[in-house]
Amino acid sequence: MSQTVDRALSILPLLAEGPANLEQVAKRLDVHKSTALRLLRTLHEHGMVHRQPDQRYRLGARLFALAQEAVENLDVREIAHSHLLELNEKTGHTVHLAVYEENEVLYIDKVESRYPVRMYSRIGKPVAITVAAVAKLLLADLTEFERRSVAEKLDYPMYTPRSTPNASAFLGELAKVREQGWATDLGGHEESINCVAAPIRGADGRTVAAMSVSAPNVVVSADELLRLLPLVRRTADAISAEYSGTSPSTTPSKES
Repeated sequence: MSQTVDRALSILPLLAEGPANLEQVAKRLDVHKSTALRLLRTLHEHGMVHRQPDQRYRLGARLFALAQEAVENLDVREIAHSHLLELNEKTGHTVHLAVYEENEVLYIDKVESRYPVRMYSRIGKPVAITVAAVAKLLLADLTEFERRSVAEKLDYPMYTPRSTPNASAFLGELAKVREQGWATDLGGHEESINCVAAPIRGADGRTVAAMSVSAPNVVVSADELLRLLPLVRRTADAISAEYSGTSPSTTPSKES
């Protein structure tokens, strides 16, 4: 990277800490004031910084607009797909990716298992929101008020004896999921199907999607599937890192 570009880009994290005057910018960059002024003027012309009436500089509106546009154009499905394929190759089980949109949890990607038994799920189809592991993760990330509001409006069909029976039980399950950072569906939707799931997070630590591995009892037991949880979580962390532009070790974790 050229020295001029490097210096210009170094101004942005400085101003992210708060407005700064010309002298402060020059000192931080270790350059003459005339050099700092030239860099600031260029950034100002492009809307990346704004000069206030007190002659201090702050980040410009154009920079925020570009950041918002970049976030909106991120396609979590496109980013996640290769990771889902790799997980499917390692486990042989069905892998799903889901998001929460307009009060529904929807599958947006699926990689089929390698064995003859197939799960009745498809891309674009809403999940059973009160029992699905991916739904628990996505709803657990909502605020307490939002969680209660959603829980009180839901119906609680008893798909199996292990289904979530009511709003109180559902809120308890969401609290548990929020604390531990992963979720399961052990026969809650179909008695013969078990599922483990992990969250995919953005740069702010919020859950933007959830991924899961599912398998029938005739292939692996629930305990055997649960042993895959570390692998599922590592895969979700890798997707989170790529989506948010961080390394896996610095991907923010959600506080309970």
